[in-house]
Parts: sequence; structure tokens; C-alpha cells
Amino acid sequence: QVQLVESGGGLVQAGGSLRLSCVVSGNFFRLGAMRWHRQAPGNQRELVADITGGGSTNYVDSVKGRFTISRDNAKNTVYLQMNSLKPEDTAVYYCNALIRRSSLLGWSDFWGQGTQVTVSS
Repeated sequence: QVQLVESGGGLVQAGGSLRLSCVVSGNFFRLGAMRWHRQAPGNQRELVADITGGGSTNYVDSVKGRFTISRDNAKNTVYLQMNSLKPEDTAVYYCNALIRRSSLLGWSDFWGQGTQVTVSS
């Protein structure tokens, strides 16, 4: 069974940094694009950053220049380095990955359970 487990969230002051990690475990055939989303109370979930298997990245405008997404394919892990954090970055951050569980199956979306990031002013 495929699982995504996030870690690295916490409480930080404005201007500080955090590094989120998401490890994909279990049996699968292929790991594709990986993404970080976030959801603040009362808001819709939004895509923050994504990275393809080849390493191409995209970011939502509000985090460009402050956040960096990266991945270690050998460890089946995606990271989100968050610098210059602002109170408006406060949210639950979710890891998401496109995975093929076998060569006979197509791509499916898998999600982690989320990790809380709180930025105090």
C-alpha cells in the first residue's frame, strides 16, 4: 500500500524558515510529479509548488523567490524549503504525488495527511 508521510511543520516567527519533507513508501512501479498544496482555515486548497520527475518546477506567485521545491528520487522524497515566512503562509500543507502502482495501471493521485505550519507575526 502506498503512503505519503509529511514532516517538518511547526510554529515559526515571521521571517523564519521551515523545511517540509514528504516520503513515499510502499510498493509502486513509478513515481511521477510531486506537489505541495496548502489549505488555510476558510480557504480552498491551493497548489503551492510542483516538480516533475525530471526536476522542472512551478510555483504559485505568492511564494516565488521564497519557497523551493526539490526531490530526491533515490529516497522517494520531496522537500519544500520555505524561507522568509509570512503569517499568510499559515496553513496545513499537504504532499501529493502521481503514482503508478504497477505497469498495468495508469497514474493515480495519492495524498499525505498534512502537516501544520503556523507563522506568528
